[in-house]
Amino acid sequence: NYMQEDEIIVYGTDWCGHSRLVIQFLKTHGIPVIYIDIDADPEGRTFVTKANNGNRSVPTVVFTDGSIMVEPSTSELSQKLDIDI
Repeated sequence: NYMQEDEIIVYGTDWCGHSRLVIQFLKTHGIPVIYIDIDADPEGRTFVTKANNGNRSVPTVVFTDGSIMVEPSTSELSQKLDIDI
């Protein structure tokens, strides 16, 4: 199972409903989230565009194992984090 003390980084935007959905899903399951608004954070925006071949695809989710998921569904997140939904 996911270690509760590990934080997941979610790169998103305030206007993106999918970003808000992913953050809410993680918080609902007790997983700490670091949210980086790429509209307000130039370094975050640079990271996202590099990770997504020049696209500003959000949410871009970075897990503690270094893996990245882009625009994941809640079922993809639950599978990755071994959460029963």
